[in-house]
Amino acid sequence: MPETIILSAVEKGQMVKFIGYTVLGLSILIITQIFAQEQESLLAEESLDSGKERKAAKALAKLSRFFNRYLMGWVRGRPVWDERRLVYRRKLIAGGMRDFFSPDEFISFKFFCVLFFPVALFVLKVADIYSADLTIMMIVAVLGWFYPDFMLRSRIIERQRLVKRAMPFIVDLLALSTEAGLDFVGAIGKVVEKARPSPIVEEFEQVLKEIKVGSSRADALREMALRLDMPEIGSFVAILISADQMGAPIGRTLRQQSDQIRSQRFSAAEKAGAAAAQKLIFPTVFLIMPAVLLVIFGPLVAAYLRGDGQ
Repeated sequence: MPETIILSAVEKGQMVKFIGYTVLGLSILIITQIFAQEQESLLAEESLDSGKERKAAKALAKLSRFFNRYLMGWVRGRPVWDERRLVYRRKLIAGGMRDFFSPDEFISFKFFCVLFFPVALFVLKVADIYSADLTIMMIVAVLGWFYPDFMLRSRIIERQRLVKRAMPFIVDLLALSTEAGLDFVGAIGKVVEKARPSPIVEEFEQVLKEIKVGSSRADALREMALRLDMPEIGSFVAILISADQMGAPIGRTLRQQSDQIRSQRFSAAEKAGAAAAQKLIFPTVFLIMPAVLLVIFGPLVAAYLRGDGQ
């Protein structure tokens, strides 16, 4: 009976502690909201205008947008973040995430991750699900600051991989369209219409929009190269602009570029095959070969030990 009373008191104490920490967290959130309200009112119109262009289908963007109400006042307009804003703007464009985050929203999301991950561990600790000490929480907080960078970097790498994969077909389609009599703008329109959806098709669609609103072909292509931030696209755009300025046939230039891209992909495949063969040496020697030797010589050794070989 006394043990039951003590256990009940301990459970009530844990519940009271959990409720207390929850109330404390809500209080901090409300105070933060009041603190940022003045800055939000000054930037409300700008935030609404930028929010109209944001995609709301992704849970990550929704989560970041909600907490930006409380964190944006500490980030937006601060000169200390000017250099990082330029870096993140370029990375967000290269990763195809400009419709989900602005640079200020991305920095705010980094602060959110610093706060969210330790708080999540603390809640798990209070609920006796997972016990984490202060050192682990500090490490998790540091990792939370770098997690959005890792996420963005993975998106950039995946997008560039998709661009490299689609490039030969897209350049072939551009070459066929120009050789069939279409001009370069018409060939881009045919690519946007007929090609399978991919990041490179989205970028050509953006090029087409920029040309239609008055940008020159050279400027629109340069902007595409800056957005993708890939050496392959940079060299491709430079050759196209040079051919256009010198009056060379675009169709022939595109055909040459297509052959060059396919040759580069073949060379890259050969290098990957050679690297894969080298990587297979270790498991072959230390894992597969001992198993084969055991299967072959194991029965002979067992028979010898039993005396069957005498």
